[in-house]
Amino acid sequence: MDETEAPPAPAPNADEVVPSPAKPVYDLDDPALYLNRELSWLEFNQRVLEEALDPRNRLLERVKFLAITASNLDEFYTKRMGWLKQAYAKDPRFTTVDGLTIAEQMEQVIARCKRMHAAIDAAWHESLGPELADHGIRIVRFGDLEADARGTLTAYFEQAIFPVLTPLVVDPAHPFPFISSGSLSLALNVRHPGTGQDRFARIKVPGNRPRFVDAGDNRFVLLEDLIISHVGMLFPGMDVTESYEIRVIRSAEMGSPGEEADDLLEVIESALRRRRLAQAVSLEVSGDLTDSRRELLLEELQLREGDVYSTAGPLGLADLFQLASLPISHLCDVPFTPATPSWFQGSNDSPSFFSTLRERDILVHHPYESFDKTVVQFVEQAAEDPQVLAIKQTMYRTSPDSPILEALIEAAGRGKQVAVLVELTARFDEANNIEWARKLESAGVHVAYGLPDLKIHSKISLVVREEAAGVTMYAHVGTGNYNSRTARTYTDLGLFTSDARICGDLLRVFNFLTGYGELAETEVLLAAPVNLRRELVRRVQREIAHARSGRPARVAFKMNALEDFELTRLLYEAAQAGVQVDLIVRGICRLRPGLPGLSENVRVVSVIGRFLEHSRVYYFANDGEPEYFIGSADVMKRNLDERIEVLAPVRGAEHRRQLDELLALMLEDRRQGWRLLDREWSRDSSVTAEGAHSLLLARAPFS
Repeated sequence: MDETEAPPAPAPNADEVVPSPAKPVYDLDDPALYLNRELSWLEFNQRVLEEALDPRNRLLERVKFLAITASNLDEFYTKRMGWLKQAYAKDPRFTTVDGLTIAEQMEQVIARCKRMHAAIDAAWHESLGPELADHGIRIVRFGDLEADARGTLTAYFEQAIFPVLTPLVVDPAHPFPFISSGSLSLALNVRHPGTGQDRFARIKVPGNRPRFVDAGDNRFVLLEDLIISHVGMLFPGMDVTESYEIRVIRSAEMGSPGEEADDLLEVIESALRRRRLAQAVSLEVSGDLTDSRRELLLEELQLREGDVYSTAGPLGLADLFQLASLPISHLCDVPFTPATPSWFQGSNDSPSFFSTLRERDILVHHPYESFDKTVVQFVEQAAEDPQVLAIKQTMYRTSPDSPILEALIEAAGRGKQVAVLVELTARFDEANNIEWARKLESAGVHVAYGLPDLKIHSKISLVVREEAAGVTMYAHVGTGNYNSRTARTYTDLGLFTSDARICGDLLRVFNFLTGYGELAETEVLLAAPVNLRRELVRRVQREIAHARSGRPARVAFKMNALEDFELTRLLYEAAQAGVQVDLIVRGICRLRPGLPGLSENVRVVSVIGRFLEHSRVYYFANDGEPEYFIGSADVMKRNLDERIEVLAPVRGAEHRRQLDELLALMLEDRRQGWRLLDREWSRDSSVTAEGAHSLLLARAPFS
């Protein structure tokens, strides 16, 4: 035997017990156990993009998903890239819980965003665009149209487009024009034929005109193509020697309004004005951009070369929503009409509706059950009912034509006490909320804005009614916004109740928001920032204790994001202890399931389908006495510590059964469901069975 060779291991004795390999030991504070927030968010958008590429979806639905993907990526740039750039400017070496420095995150995120940009473009050019053409829906060049069609579009341009356009040139008398976030622009080189002098010029493509101009016979011309085909009208006597499209994305970060703000409304209005001038975070370019023009744009926008994405175009594919809405039935999903629960049918008589709530809670599931026929009707009936004394309501995001707020204005006009808590800093909805706040105030509604450092994110409504037995309160606690428009496409849950403890807790929350003092402990609600984190932690620790005692133990959370480090760490600990951990996470997930000896008991599922999964459900097995909560909070630090959030208990046996069914459908969905294993999301794309959304459409309403 060669002396460098190890002797052979002795054969094991048949009676000898061979020890099992030792389980790996994990340090739960190891950054490697936690996925990066930004990259996890982008992986969610990749799952949305996969719906655009999935041939099992109808063609115009796929176009819609591509538009959503492009819109989501814009939102990521405005929110998260803006934050990264601010953090980088402060300290590029700052490290987040996943162990990456801000500088490393910037590098990886920019690379990932560019790959996603390229994938979106490829999906359009190589797949959806050609498939639309196969079905007779074509994007054509203006110059390729026949003379009659060109004449029709020229007349349209002269009447409806030309008066809107403003050509801006850069010269000693005209500084470089401000380019607003998300707007599409034509960047031109304009030459004087006599002197040969060149000038840079910009034309903003109007966002209030259809991006895809109807040329007849399901043919469409891009608006920018129509403009450039008539650019001579904007620069008479000049030669336009270069043209390309550009698009700038700016940060949406406005910063904190500050604790010393005397008038929060004025502060937010001022911040909105500043946002228009916010830092640029990316530049998209379509066309052959010369080096000199590239340098000019980078200098004026204060961007680096790495912030530029070049493509063959078109830019701004979120505008594909216009094509996705074409009324071609065989290319779209079958239209869906929400059900009206039996408890709300024919209940125009307010007393009978409130008497139903005195007898039992009602749980509704939107959009499968109508938001307008349940939540809106609840507020409208309260506004009309002469026995209602007061209505208290939060407003985070709502539609410009909100029937709920109109009903509250009507209620104030009838002499009821109406208080509305308006969240002015709901990102991208600030202007709409400010307009509503002023309208409500002018109608005599008590409007409050909460605290500058605590967003009002809870979805709560409270009605106070004079009855024979005394003053009685009725409440609605929801998982989604009081917005009739988004309620048609977002899945959300709502609990109607007259439970005195829930209503009493809500009254304390409203008094805190409109008054002055500390938020008191709630009796049955889990409310942030007072006890939501503590109570979630306590309940997970209780499951851990059950598992260590040999009893069955399980938690199941349905949410938009799992981002908070403390709760993610605790879920690892629970899984190690033997707790079954089931997570239905739409977007960000920091946890890595399936790690041997650590997270083998964890299932992480993400369901992407016809409706945006938005409801939040929290389940704890509790040794045979299960607890269920629904509400507005995700497992994110901002929701647990920096917002006003409410989770309400669901106690009815039938409602619990329905929530069990909802969680089971989502966890077992092999049609629309994705599963996370360690760092990779995957699904069985060969499955053609119905997904959770389709099954829910076919089931009876919750109530």
